[in-house]
Amino acid sequence: MALSQIVLCRQLNSPRGAAPRGGRLSMKAVGRFVISLAICATATCARAGAQEQENPFARIGHIVVIFTENRSFDHVFGLFPGAEGINSAQHPPQVDFDGRPLAALPRPRADDRFPRRLPNAPFRLEPFVDIDGHTMDPVHDFYLEQEQIDGGKMDRFVEASNAGALVMGYYDGSELKQWALAKEFTLADHFFHAAFGGSMLNHFFLICGCAPVFDNPVEATRKKFLPKLATIKDSQGAELTIREREEDSPPSVLDGPPRHKRFGRLTMDLEAIGTLQPGNAVSKHDKTEAQERLPPAHAPTIGDRLTEKNVTWAWYAGGWRDVVEGRLKPYEDKPDAFQTHHQPFAYFANYAEGREGRAHLRDADEFFRAIEKGELPQVSFYKPLGVFNGHPDYSDLAAGDAHVADVVARLRKSPNWADMLIIITADENGGFWDHVAPPPRDQFGPGVRVPTLIISPFAKKGFVDKTVYDTLSVLRTIELRFGVAPLSERDARATDLRNALVAP
Repeated sequence: MALSQIVLCRQLNSPRGAAPRGGRLSMKAVGRFVISLAICATATCARAGAQEQENPFARIGHIVVIFTENRSFDHVFGLFPGAEGINSAQHPPQVDFDGRPLAALPRPRADDRFPRRLPNAPFRLEPFVDIDGHTMDPVHDFYLEQEQIDGGKMDRFVEASNAGALVMGYYDGSELKQWALAKEFTLADHFFHAAFGGSMLNHFFLICGCAPVFDNPVEATRKKFLPKLATIKDSQGAELTIREREEDSPPSVLDGPPRHKRFGRLTMDLEAIGTLQPGNAVSKHDKTEAQERLPPAHAPTIGDRLTEKNVTWAWYAGGWRDVVEGRLKPYEDKPDAFQTHHQPFAYFANYAEGREGRAHLRDADEFFRAIEKGELPQVSFYKPLGVFNGHPDYSDLAAGDAHVADVVARLRKSPNWADMLIIITADENGGFWDHVAPPPRDQFGPGVRVPTLIISPFAKKGFVDKTVYDTLSVLRTIELRFGVAPLSERDARATDLRNALVAP
């Protein structure tokens, strides 16, 4: 208890501060009470001010992270007013395998909605496929994304892809509900996904700031999952590690997409960078051989840190209960499409079935009930079911946008809204082009920009935040708010999201 509170309590409980038999305080007692109350209020205000200064997120009682799928910033917000978008820079032409500019862009494979050749430049997708249309799924790979970035020149997105011109397409998103939210709250236009490549690795970075390691694989697994790599010179003359192509791979991307010798899922140091299934299966329908499962991870996660601090939290996922109870087959039951590799906590030993941590992994239905009742935990992660997550192929941009808008509308009606911070970001770019080179950090990334919104009663209104962030900024913000230790050097160095909020 603060000194001023102790003084006040003593005065109110002392004989001199007590009321006489008639129930009326003496003028001296009233004076002492008022002075003590003023001291208490001043000290409390000073203490609160100091806490705000020490903790820029002290006002936030509930953090909600909505993790969507596979879109780049330019692909969705490239025409957003005030953002660094497609019209704000000169864009170098895409180059062929030999580094020479392409004469044209090749049609996306087996998609007759597009002409056989398109101009070598970013282009609007609406004439060919609208925001509610489905497209093929462009390859999104750890080594291929580094090839696409090309040392920051951003000119190899087509030649390293299986999707031809599609990766250069973008939408006028002005009719999207997330555009409306961006105009009302904060849009971060320099937010990069944490790690090169696909979903599993970026989901790991969201919760542990780390890449999982496949300890001691048997020789057959090692041979199957280690990549075949080669080197080329990037635009700056530095060596760039790429996937080795087959000898009969097309000589030009205009003749067809590249054919690679082996799409290994590990690095040479056995870090898991491609999709693998968890050592402890979450579905009885998962028949993956035990020797090809990623062994249970033991690195600390943000969930572990929050539990240690008695901070309430949960990972909510669409379809979770149906998968665990066997009613839904991961990857197979479309259009629902549940992806096990979008459930990062399932890969950790602390969250296996039968462990206490498992109680933190919950179904989306529980998320929506908690929203309505005002019973959200202090930290909520929400992963939509495949049909609602915006991923190309099994979802579409319009479906993902409508679902996110519905979730935000529910959150804004919740009794928890008054002290809430909502962060909406994509796990990675899904192979789509973006013109802003990511800032070099380490061997894992970051990858290119992804659409990111910061929504809160405390968010800056109608603000385009130019601060350089990445997925680890989400971790850093949670860590600072709840006073938990960083999980790695990566999240310890990450920029938190305070600039998106109005100063207290």
